[in-house]
Amino acid sequence: MIDILDFNNMLFMIPVAAIVALIFALYFFRNIWSRDKGTPEMQKISDAIETGAMAYLKRQYKTIGIISIILAVVLAVAGFIEGFEEYLGPKVAVAFLIGAGFSILSGYIGMRISVNANIRTASAASRSLNDAFVCSFRSGAISGIAVSALSLVGLFAVVFVYDMVIDDTMTKTLHAVVGYAFGASFAALFAQLGGGIYTKAADVGADLVGKVEAGIPEDDPRNPAVIADLVGDNVGDCAGRGADIFESTAAEIIGSMVIGTAVIAAGGMGLSNNWVFLPLVLMAFGLIASLLGIFIVRMKDENTDVFKALNRGYYLTIALVLVFLAIATYFLLNEECELWYYYLGAGVVGIILGLAIVFITQYYTGDHKPVKGIAKASQTGPATNVIEGISIGLESTVLPVVCIVCAIIISYTLGFYAAPAGADAVAFGLYGTAIGTIAMLASSAFILAEDTFGPITDNAGGIAEMSNQPEEVRKRTDKLDAAGNTTKALTKGYAMASAALAAFLLFAAFFEIVAEITGKSLSEVFNVNIGDPLIFCGALVGAVLVFYFASLAIRAVGKAAGEMIEEVRRQFREDPGIMEGTSEPSYADCVDIATRGALRAMVVPALLPILVPVTFGLVYRFLFPDISYMAVGALIMVGTITGILMANFLNNGGGAWDNAKKYIEEGNLGGKRSPTHAAAVVGDTVGDPFKDTAGPSIHVLVKLLSTICLVTAVLFVVV
Repeated sequence: MIDILDFNNMLFMIPVAAIVALIFALYFFRNIWSRDKGTPEMQKISDAIETGAMAYLKRQYKTIGIISIILAVVLAVAGFIEGFEEYLGPKVAVAFLIGAGFSILSGYIGMRISVNANIRTASAASRSLNDAFVCSFRSGAISGIAVSALSLVGLFAVVFVYDMVIDDTMTKTLHAVVGYAFGASFAALFAQLGGGIYTKAADVGADLVGKVEAGIPEDDPRNPAVIADLVGDNVGDCAGRGADIFESTAAEIIGSMVIGTAVIAAGGMGLSNNWVFLPLVLMAFGLIASLLGIFIVRMKDENTDVFKALNRGYYLTIALVLVFLAIATYFLLNEECELWYYYLGAGVVGIILGLAIVFITQYYTGDHKPVKGIAKASQTGPATNVIEGISIGLESTVLPVVCIVCAIIISYTLGFYAAPAGADAVAFGLYGTAIGTIAMLASSAFILAEDTFGPITDNAGGIAEMSNQPEEVRKRTDKLDAAGNTTKALTKGYAMASAALAAFLLFAAFFEIVAEITGKSLSEVFNVNIGDPLIFCGALVGAVLVFYFASLAIRAVGKAAGEMIEEVRRQFREDPGIMEGTSEPSYADCVDIATRGALRAMVVPALLPILVPVTFGLVYRFLFPDISYMAVGALIMVGTITGILMANFLNNGGGAWDNAKKYIEEGNLGGKRSPTHAAAVVGDTVGDPFKDTAGPSIHVLVKLLSTICLVTAVLFVVV
């Protein structure tokens, strides 16, 4: 039974972190909500954005809710089939619904904060850059704090209650709790994919007709698609990413805890549940570190570099995470592992990986050689812009993979050699990668604050433009928006790197459950021979699943954007008063097109990572029962590898295209309304579904592949 008051397991840090997080969140909330909401014109636009965002989320969440209930019923009923009762059933179904519900709630929190912060940031920009920066970043911080705390406390509450109800080993408890990770990933994929389709359909339509054809500025109130575009920033980048970060932490903590049970089993008698609880404690410490890092972020004056201000807080967060990592690993592991500091080393490796990915993403998507190269290629037209952007995106996969490979090798090796004599060292090696992953994720609250900061500043700029604010106000919001565009790219790179490590430990957790079902050791079952033609087929299915998923996501944006373009053209054609400024466009029609397009297109691709591995595994169970779990394992592994590469290509390529356009808009290479700018806008619209729809959805996909197989592992094993 879990004893939260036992100082030896340090679980008391979870409620402590939750209370501290609540205090910080309330302080930031009062600070932000006490600020004025600007002029009546600003408030009118902000109200339209909030109305559109809420209407979309209501319809999207209804769809997710219906499908979630159907899946929960299937999970519950499957538990009554002989042989499946220990791994499926009502407990797993309830955990699935809780995970999905909390994931949806995380997205709602992110969106709600954003639509109320954008107007206050726009108003603050009329006073000073620092005022606008503090308002936007601390608003993002509220979202980051709330989502991270909900993920940690929600998961611990489920584990605590299930431990009392099941009243058996921690292994049995976690068999039921894995449903929580599945539910979180499932809802997050819908939220991320649907929001991504919505936002990019509106963005592409608004840019191509407004900027290129009509020659009007971005966020010009005469553009009928502009409100839909601003709504999309919230439902995609805020609601979608909030659910995404929630499921990342939930799935990866659970995967680490499952590996912890494997360590206890492999180490023989005498090992405590501290190996299971360490990931939870590390995330609690990480939340406190993020709070302190967030608190010190501010700009000294108008000339302060935005990234220097953000990095100051991030570096403090990382330094504190390192200190807390040493404290947690020592107190929880030193009595049972002489080489406990090897796991401290594994955690340091994970933190270094996070930093490396941040710098690599900054290089490829910030104001550096790759972005300037794309801008320069735009001088010879859209074709060369697109060619250069694709090549940059492909190149950008190399360094992250090198870093991920080094991190996995080092963290696994450290864990492997920390194993006591005679123990199954594979389990201890995998635990090293788990600690590396959790240490990297410990700063997730700060990362989500940076991510939400981006769409808030983007919306603030749109509100300032549409309400005819002075040029200096728009310059301030543009400066913040440019930084926010890169922080969004950084978050995607960070999420993909964590997904790579997490997916590794999640499919390791899959094999741990297989080992328990078969009665074999982890090292015996964790051996997939991809040279076997039948197992190779599973690998091939995993790879093509990622490609097909990306195809469906990108095509959905193209189709909805086509409808948006036709609608904007129709309004311009049928009502000349729109361009003359004598009549208002119909924003609602464009919002409805984006909403219908997203809801219609998100269902099939979101169900693919559930239907494909389960169907494939069941077919193999009956045709090739001895290797069915190995073939499913190959599907997960190669699907993960392919997903890592594809998501990096899409995220970084799209981010580089976007900032190449912004580089030109700053007055370089001809500036706005030049042929070079028109070519860059085309490249940016190609990259939009890459970086904001398919790319971020794929790193949810790879984790969902693992979590669905974790839950249904018993279906693929014949004892």
